[in-house]
Amino acid sequence: MSQPVPGSSPSPARRGVLRGSLAASAALALGGAVGPAAPAFALSGRPGAAWGVRAGDVTASSGLVWVRADRPARMLVETSATDSFRRVRRHHGPLVGAGTDFTGTTALCGLPAGEQVHYRVTLADPDDPRRTGEPVTGTFRTAPERRRDGVRFLWSGDIAGQGWGINPDIGGFRAYEEMRRLDPDFFLCSGDSIYADGVIEPRVTLPDGRIWRNVTTPEKAKVAETLDEYRGNFRYNLLDHNVRAFHAQVPSVVQWDDHEVRNNWYPGQILDDARYTEKDVDVLASRALRAFTEYTPVSTLHARGGSPGGRMHRVVRHGPLLDVFVLDMRAYRNANSPGRQPDDTTGILGAEQLRRLKRELAASTAVWKVIAADLPLGLVVTDGAADFEAVAQGDPGAPLGRELQIAELLRFVKHRRVTGTVWLTADVHYTSAQHYAPERAAFKDFAPFWEFVSGPLAAGGFPANALDATFGPERVFVRAPERANVSPMESPQYFGEVDIDGHSGELTVRLRAEGGAVLFTKVLQPGRVGQ
Repeated sequence: MSQPVPGSSPSPARRGVLRGSLAASAALALGGAVGPAAPAFALSGRPGAAWGVRAGDVTASSGLVWVRADRPARMLVETSATDSFRRVRRHHGPLVGAGTDFTGTTALCGLPAGEQVHYRVTLADPDDPRRTGEPVTGTFRTAPERRRDGVRFLWSGDIAGQGWGINPDIGGFRAYEEMRRLDPDFFLCSGDSIYADGVIEPRVTLPDGRIWRNVTTPEKAKVAETLDEYRGNFRYNLLDHNVRAFHAQVPSVVQWDDHEVRNNWYPGQILDDARYTEKDVDVLASRALRAFTEYTPVSTLHARGGSPGGRMHRVVRHGPLLDVFVLDMRAYRNANSPGRQPDDTTGILGAEQLRRLKRELAASTAVWKVIAADLPLGLVVTDGAADFEAVAQGDPGAPLGRELQIAELLRFVKHRRVTGTVWLTADVHYTSAQHYAPERAAFKDFAPFWEFVSGPLAAGGFPANALDATFGPERVFVRAPERANVSPMESPQYFGEVDIDGHSGELTVRLRAEGGAVLFTKVLQPGRVGQ
């Protein structure tokens, strides 16, 4: 986004799993020291994993498990049907070291469908496998094979943004604990998982005179440019005990947007920003992607070790009810501009990603196809005085610029009779529901659909964006602050919930506010091209 950057309880078994994970993370307790000592090659004792564990891209039979060590270590993951780990299956992971900032990710295959999987990560001394650290535990549910089991997940984005970091006075990133208690099957992080361009100051004075106090680190004292600074931004979020407890219980599906690199970036951009000594955004994006790959379990990145052949966009299949189509609206886009081009084959997705998306949508047999977009479609998001950051550019007429590519996709969905598409996003730092319909639109060759927005999860709140009428959006619900960059002490944070009933196939969307309130609910029926 282009805004300015200023100064229900788990089961008993799950609680047992979390106790082990949180005990291993005690060194990161909020309000105390901000973290353990930096990894080093000469440390006494045994390897430790105080940063917790995390799972990602979990399907019916597979998933990824992540850990960070405090020194070079060999990663071993054991999985079991119970938290007693009486019978285990071993998955041998990588040797972690300085080359990956002591992070490691292990692929788990051959998992049972629709089951609770308990896992523990053990780190061993590379020179003496008998010298192992205390195991760190986590859990997740694999996707079901049977439709009747249903699916429930949460989504949001925008974490540690606009200068609002981990505040020990309010309990840190409290929305993570609310989400953990809802015990979803997974969490979809819709981008801006870090704010690499967002400085975290020790204190911020609010308009009413109260003081917002941040946990700070050296890497958050300036904009990220080096690989180590990008890594430090990911480590910063893990200082929060709510985040670590959440990751130990809920697997993630993660995409990126702009702030993983810097605000409103696009390939080929040369910066005119005095805060940066490195002006080439492609250089910054390469470093940011490497850090993202090291700290985030994404199947299509880790399959190639984060090499240039890896990609962020992918399909994560979650049983017969749900396919999640994760878009990358950042790495293949053209330059931000006034967006009035009458011909635009690059658009916001790039030609190859669009071809792949259409092919996967047409082939999907899932009842619901959730399109996870890191930017909204019909909300006008500006970049400076004349340029635009997302798809819409404020012209209510026929598609122009990046709108042409979205029009092509929407036309394809209609004519191929692809049923059950729902768009989810974050980015704009408020929550809303938009219904798109051809009878209200300048472009009419598409079937009606819904777009739901929810966020931020731990960042500043902003007023609602204007709508662009090209695809006929109607804002059915919105909750947003009246002024820019409202702190989490002044306005609640937002996340969304999607619940797919295994018997009826109905999909229910709930827009939630921190504090437990359900602000808006919409029930969608299965088997329809448009809603």
